[in-house]
Amino acid sequence: MTSELRRLETPDNLEKFVEPDPYVEWQTREGVKVITDFAFEDLDQVELGPWERKGGSGAVINIPQRFLPNDAHLVEIKPGGKSEPEHHLYEETMYVVSGIGATSVWLDDEHKITFEWHEGSLVSIPLNAWYQHFNASGTNPARYLSVTNAPPVMRQWRNDAFIFDNPFQFTDRFTGDGAYFSGSGKLYERRKWASNFIPNAQTMMLWDYLSRGAGGVNASLEMAGNVTKSHISEFPVGTYKKAHRHTTGPHLLIMGGVGFSLLWNEGHEDEMIHADWKKGGMVIIPNDGIFHQHFNTGTEPARYLALRAGNGSPPPWGGSDVSVKDGGAQIEYEDEHREVHELFEAELAKHGVTCQMKAFVPYCTGDIGPTSERDT
Repeated sequence: MTSELRRLETPDNLEKFVEPDPYVEWQTREGVKVITDFAFEDLDQVELGPWERKGGSGAVINIPQRFLPNDAHLVEIKPGGKSEPEHHLYEETMYVVSGIGATSVWLDDEHKITFEWHEGSLVSIPLNAWYQHFNASGTNPARYLSVTNAPPVMRQWRNDAFIFDNPFQFTDRFTGDGAYFSGSGKLYERRKWASNFIPNAQTMMLWDYLSRGAGGVNASLEMAGNVTKSHISEFPVGTYKKAHRHTTGPHLLIMGGVGFSLLWNEGHEDEMIHADWKKGGMVIIPNDGIFHQHFNTGTEPARYLALRAGNGSPPPWGGSDVSVKDGGAQIEYEDEHREVHELFEAELAKHGVTCQMKAFVPYCTGDIGPTSERDT
């Protein structure tokens, strides 16, 4: 017995199917300004548009690619202003760029917590809990940046009512306990700090992270039981971190110092992107697998907060602090292009700073410098 494959001609008059993008459609319905970029020198100077639901004005920041793992909401609450109460099924971590204020979080009227914040405060809103922000100043605006995983959540569920009006309470994450936003925390191995509120991320204690580079310190943050993650890193004057790569989307908020980052795709070192930064700025890693490296050219330690997506899966390039020669994602100092170090020394000269990398880079023309956090 034989069978024939029946071939049908596709009609010429069929309508083209356009795949909807629920995340983009939400931005349109929200009427919010959308900024597509990956480098910002000063978040306090970014021009915003009306966003009254958030308490005044704001913008959604997207990196220039379609399928985003996360986004950022840059919001300014007007003097004496407040946001509308809201809750949602996407995670949100908020960093205060400038100003003073307070936030109320609740499941119901009997389980409501209010805590104060200021520039440098970091807080993660418990998943689907109600919250409302207040500007405590009657004369100055308050500005914050929230990194969220709204894009994949909206593309998964495709329903505003399910995302914004869902009554389910994640009591395994938040019960309304009055100590939830006390600022206390617990340190675990590998520099992991678990807390729901960090009063001042600009000055919190960090711990040695020598495998990432000269004299560097770090804390990996676990907040509110979130899938989305964050960490804080600081590195000394006259030094830079080792190049590495990972998945798309980490938002690097500069909390102190002056410097620059280099970004390049493997095999395209001659097309490096140079992004300058200073306190109050931000650089977003724009695509999967792009190598990036951070350099401190100023006269004080450089500190940044990295807010990123996460799904619990191991990185496809291996450990971010393991050499690429061993299957990891990090380029060791001895394997980097000599031009990288020469560029760094040239930038240091503009600021009158001596390079402190001689202990790690033999052709460095500067000093031995720090080899651990205790040397800084």
